[in-house]
Amino acid sequence: MLPARTYSISINRDWQALYEAIWRPELFPKWASGLAESDLRQEGGKWLADGPEGPISIRFTPHNGYGVMDHFVDTGDGKEIHVPLRVIQNGNGAEVMLTLFRQPGMDDEMFARDAKWITRDLRALKNFVTG
Repeated sequence: MLPARTYSISINRDWQALYEAIWRPELFPKWASGLAESDLRQEGGKWLADGPEGPISIRFTPHNGYGVMDHFVDTGDGKEIHVPLRVIQNGNGAEVMLTLFRQPGMDDEMFARDAKWITRDLRALKNFVTG
């Protein structure tokens, strides 16, 4: 098992409407700088981009009625990193939750850096959808 932390942000918007507004992979670079530093381009069943540490390919969970936006990132070494991402109901609004798994070989500093990046990206998502 990998150590994990879940980070979230509350957004004053119906959770289903929020999910519909953000689930498309091509929208991720507008707020998820930790995922990609370029636009995503689709080739076959995967999306390709320039990640913070080099070229990456990404598989996304298909559109669904449950608010699941998981993605699987391959950084080129053949191993996929699972990134669970959910939009859930929080009263009349929504909660967007992302779980960070501490990968093998990731030291405390790298894990803390990724956690800060996630927090920044979740705030960017909120700004993106609330303008």
